[in-house]
Amino acid sequence: MHTPAPRLVIFDCDGVLIDSEIIAARAQSRALAAHGIAITPEEAAHRFAGIPDADMWRTLQQESERSLPDGFARQYADRLEATFRQELRALPGAAETVAALRERGMQVCVASSSLPAKLEAALKMVDLWDAFAPNVFSTAQVARGKPAPDIFLYAARQMRAANLDCVVVEDSVPGVRAARAARMRAIGFVGASHNGPDQRQRLLDEGASEVIDDLRRLPEILS
Repeated sequence: MHTPAPRLVIFDCDGVLIDSEIIAARAQSRALAAHGIAITPEEAAHRFAGIPDADMWRTLQQESERSLPDGFARQYADRLEATFRQELRALPGAAETVAALRERGMQVCVASSSLPAKLEAALKMVDLWDAFAPNVFSTAQVARGKPAPDIFLYAARQMRAANLDCVVVEDSVPGVRAARAARMRAIGFVGASHNGPDQRQRLLDEGASEVIDDLRRLPEILS
């Protein structure tokens, strides 16, 4: 059966547009270890990709029965931004994919678990901010983070698109769950550095309609 082209394509940011998840996972591991919370970068990426930092820290503090100091979030954000400036790259084909979708009459936006300031800084570093601004949305703007559907529902309202006319591109299990809870088609993406060999199947199991490892396939799939 033919599926009509979506009106709106909603991109997650970390691990979809920018190859940031593995950088952030390493930074998380180092920052948390300094306060007695042990987690490897691989475990951080596997367990918490797509989940807001604050939710991750809350879970790990409960599990370890340790507390992070006041100011931890600011210190971590500053260190991560400095690392991003040295290491961050856009995923191959991100800019040309967005341009191709627009040429085919589709709207695009970003809906991410990152805080607004971090989103803007990261997208500007890789020259993607102008491709989306001002349509860049954060879970800080809604009541619940992923896997709740709030951020995708919010993005659709802001873009004046019906839920069923939206497609979400996500690299994480919580993100695919959130998209499906919002009654949106989810396309999984496994082209970033943090993805393990089982990630494709994990995303399919959560309800992704298909999984790609190259963003440049999107325009053809969605047209």
